[in-house]
Amino acid sequence: MSLLLLLRPHLILYLLILTVVNGESLRARFYSETCPEAESIVRREMKKAMIKEARSVASVMRLQFHDCFVNGCDASVLLDDTPHMLGEKLSLSNINSLRSFEVVDEIKEALEEACPATVSCADIVIMASRDAVALTGGPDWEVKLGRKDSLTASQKDSDDIMPSPRANATFLIDLFKRFNLSVKDMVALSGSHSIGKGRCFSIMFRLYNQSGSGKPDPAVEPRYRKKLNKLCPLGGDENVTGYLDATPHVFDNQYFKDLVSGRGFLNSDQTLYTSRETRGYVKMFSEDQAEFFRAFEQGMVKMGDLQSGRPGEIRLNCRVVNRRPSDLLFDS
Repeated sequence: MSLLLLLRPHLILYLLILTVVNGESLRARFYSETCPEAESIVRREMKKAMIKEARSVASVMRLQFHDCFVNGCDASVLLDDTPHMLGEKLSLSNINSLRSFEVVDEIKEALEEACPATVSCADIVIMASRDAVALTGGPDWEVKLGRKDSLTASQKDSDDIMPSPRANATFLIDLFKRFNLSVKDMVALSGSHSIGKGRCFSIMFRLYNQSGSGKPDPAVEPRYRKKLNKLCPLGGDENVTGYLDATPHVFDNQYFKDLVSGRGFLNSDQTLYTSRETRGYVKMFSEDQAEFFRAFEQGMVKMGDLQSGRPGEIRLNCRVVNRRPSDLLFDS
């Protein structure tokens, strides 16, 4: 029996273990000596991207959530498929949804020019997500850095973990709890939908067949439902996009005000207000933007701590690994 077959069960178990790394492995100002301009370079490139397309910064921010929940914050979500690997870009929650990968490419190119083979793609996602919030009027915080980039990605792992737009509050609470994130963290992090857009595909069932009833979701405010019906007619183009809240280019607490008034775009948004377990936090954040900002910042830092403990590298190109995972079998 080959060495690979003997190790396979242990490798699979290893890939499924997700730990939270604290303190020593990740730290603020990690690149202060090796690439002191790293954070300013990332912010500069994010400003350029926002000028080119306002929506792009919201799209980049989403990458942190979709990356960190699948085997930790390791930039696996950025990897392209290969003949030997089905990555995460075509998973159910990501296909035709995640975007603006080219922004990360441009940031990486600028960093490679300044500090070759130094700053990981995983850290770029964390810094760029923070900058997306700060540049649109939200809080600004110090990020912990020092991550390595994964050597592989898994479409199956993404499919198994990432929630559907149809998810309800109970499902989301249970999911976030698996990653040491509280109910308050979950509601605050859902506030990332303060900026950006969503596809009609994600809300057609809410508008026309909620829970198989053949009727719309009764939680949707009637005038808002008419607006969504016009945007997303039955039989229309489901890739058409709509704003996630009433101030889509400003990171603020309008998202929570919209939920209180029944104007949440996604089912997974509106369920936060219809559920007793989460309604109190929605009301709190709708009335106190400063508290929302504090909770969001804390949640992003906690989510950024998620790591798998797997071997990694500093990718030279965020879409491609420098070496094959099988090479690890022969590492000393």
